[in-house]
Amino acid sequence: MGLKWLVTGGCGFIGSNLIGQLTAEGGHDIRVIDNLSHGTREQLAAVCTFEEIPATETGPLQGCQLMVADICDASAVMRAARGVDVVVHLAANAGVALSVANPLRDCEINILGTLNCLEASRANDVGRFVFASSSAPVGEVEPPINEQSVPRPLSPYGASKLAGEAYCSAYAGSFGLQTVALRFSNVYGPGSGKKSSVVARLIRKAMAGEPMEIYGDGAQTRDFIYIADLLDAIKLAATTQGLRGELFQIATSHETSVSELLARLLPILQQAGIKPGEVIHDQPRTGDVRRSFADTTRARERMNWQPAVGLDQGLEQTVAWFVEAGKSRVA
Repeated sequence: MGLKWLVTGGCGFIGSNLIGQLTAEGGHDIRVIDNLSHGTREQLAAVCTFEEIPATETGPLQGCQLMVADICDASAVMRAARGVDVVVHLAANAGVALSVANPLRDCEINILGTLNCLEASRANDVGRFVFASSSAPVGEVEPPINEQSVPRPLSPYGASKLAGEAYCSAYAGSFGLQTVALRFSNVYGPGSGKKSSVVARLIRKAMAGEPMEIYGDGAQTRDFIYIADLLDAIKLAATTQGLRGELFQIATSHETSVSELLARLLPILQQAGIKPGEVIHDQPRTGDVRRSFADTTRARERMNWQPAVGLDQGLEQTVAWFVEAGKSRVA
């Protein structure tokens, strides 16, 4: 049975992929609120036909609607949540570097913006609120990270995402809102053309014939999850019965260094006819952790979720998408 969804940041990488899947399933009605600071109308148009509606008024939710507005606009968010069953809150000041450059703006978007979304969900009797968090709240701990790891964020981004998790817990405890916070690991895959994450950045550099830059020595580790696996987790978080005030690690439980990632990516690029440039090393980035991968046992036990796409397969599909997207731009 279809649901009525509100997706914040729905014109971005994760949001547009989610909306594409929901549209393909059929029966769902989807409203998007996005300020278009990162995502675009073109990204949304690539996955669905939508109607753009004004931020000042909201009618019945039918089909796919786009409201161009900021989550820091509390009244616009309140209107966007009317008549909605599920809120998937993806909109964020995304990434460590942006938060280090402007921590006050990071706080405004990731804390106050999230609070606006929670309050709108409470006021509109939304059935389920799914919050996109990150491994950044945990900070530098001995991996694997799990839901009991004591958070010690190293960056303003990690601190603001931790605050979002806390508010989700508080709204579950104080108001009975069914909240689920998902700590995404490093997401990659088709549709990530504008992402600044390491996989997308390395592929773009290689395709442009530019040096492939690695921050630090490349021994830092991450847990790379393919977009399709992440979307399965989001949909299960939105629909699995009995979840309220929950927190889940969404990852693969595999630790991969950036150097190993590059070693596995290079032959895939070459097979696709892309000649990679030289690899260069830059200074480590402030706020980045050294090692990160997660234990996903809780997500498997509570939501019956587990990843299905291996890193090599995911990289092949991601490179293929970048190649096709490049051909489309040329044409």
